[in-house]
Amino acid sequence: MDIILFGMQGSGKGTQGKILAEKYGLTVFDMGSQLRSMIESGSELGVKIKSIVESGNLVDDDTVLEVIENFLSKVPADKSVLFDGIPRTLKQSEGLLKLLEAKKRQTFALLVKISEKEAIKRLTERRVCSSCKEIYPAFFDGNICSACGGELITRQDDSNLDAIKQRLENYQNETTPVINQFYNIDRLIEVDGEQAIPDVTEEMIDKAGYLFS
Repeated sequence: MDIILFGMQGSGKGTQGKILAEKYGLTVFDMGSQLRSMIESGSELGVKIKSIVESGNLVDDDTVLEVIENFLSKVPADKSVLFDGIPRTLKQSEGLLKLLEAKKRQTFALLVKISEKEAIKRLTERRVCSSCKEIYPAFFDGNICSACGGELITRQDDSNLDAIKQRLENYQNETTPVINQFYNIDRLIEVDGEQAIPDVTEEMIDKAGYLFS
């Protein structure tokens, strides 16, 4: 069973996704990491992506699906995948589902749900490691990354309220219809992301457990 992980910016889905992947032995597909890996590979697809990125454009949906197909070609049929950061649009969702269906892979979506008000609060207060990019919530005590020792800073786009609101508006306009699509076909699990972090983790693992039992 493959899992598609959804969550508004600031929901903590990245952190929760890592925990879920470790708990159930999932292979993680992270779009940002995959794009960087493809560029570094120097392959034909990597050169194509590098050209798009260096021109200042967003990677188009067709290329995104090429990246996913390349990734899945290396994943054993009996190994479950956690998709983080994809799909973001209905076109990506339709393409991904067709690809997974062709490979006879079952899929379910999991949403870490928070309100826009809570997202704005978290995004304006969180910090990120300047070296490894690990994200830390406002309540973290200290200015040094516990993972690599790098300095914790506020991301430039997290200090700009207008930029945050634009990112959340993009999420509502582009990704919410995808979430509704999974809801309408009864393939969506919701987790309350506004609980204390350990409680979010407990609920997520408990609900996801039904998919792997």
